[in-house]
Amino acid sequence: MHIAEGYLPPAHAAAWAVASAPFVVHGVRALTREVRSNPESTLLLGASGAFTFVLSALKIPSVTGSCSHPTGTGLGAILFRPPIMAVLGTITLLFQALLLAHGGLTTLGANVFSMAIVGPWAGFGTYWLLRRFGAPLMVAVFFGAFVADLSTYCVTSVQLALAFPDPGTGFAGALAKFGSIFALTQIPLAVSEGLLTVLVMRLLTQSSKGELLRLGVLSKVTGKGAGKAGASGEEKEAAAR
Repeated sequence: MHIAEGYLPPAHAAAWAVASAPFVVHGVRALTREVRSNPESTLLLGASGAFTFVLSALKIPSVTGSCSHPTGTGLGAILFRPPIMAVLGTITLLFQALLLAHGGLTTLGANVFSMAIVGPWAGFGTYWLLRRFGAPLMVAVFFGAFVADLSTYCVTSVQLALAFPDPGTGFAGALAKFGSIFALTQIPLAVSEGLLTVLVMRLLTQSSKGELLRLGVLSKVTGKGAGKAGASGEEKEAAAR
């Protein structure tokens, strides 16, 4: 991740683009509602997008045709939920493909599906479950970011294995090969990203407490982490959109 320009067969590239499109369209609607309802959130939205852009631009060579790097999507998913992160992630991947030759336009759909869709949903789901069962805010943030990062590479391994099955062992053998090579670099990176996301969240609790209260990350009663499971009815309705 990111899969390089022209690396996937055309049929695979087109299929992943079609699979990603509905999530991105839904995300655009969610982002539009968020900005119209809360114009003051644009600064934090921009910061979430910048966090993703910077972290995911740090490339470490890995499997041929791809690379390892942090994703930065866990933070935005926790703050604004996965649909909005699908849009921010797509914008990040598009700019990286055009300006940094990182990823590509033909593989944009595949990269969006792994990093901007599956990663945020897996990370947010982990965060939400941990908060629901009483885990401290920063513990939930760490594991949310960790899972968002690692799940992205699990999906990339599947994408590459589907496109390039092993001649002898087929899809399963290719998946084991891609996954094991990614794991060498990605597990330490996922841990590092989790720790960095916790640090950023700690800073946000000091500098943007009002926004975190509105988003339901902090409790309006105690000022401490409440999590989405303890959010108000209005926040739960927003989560469902």
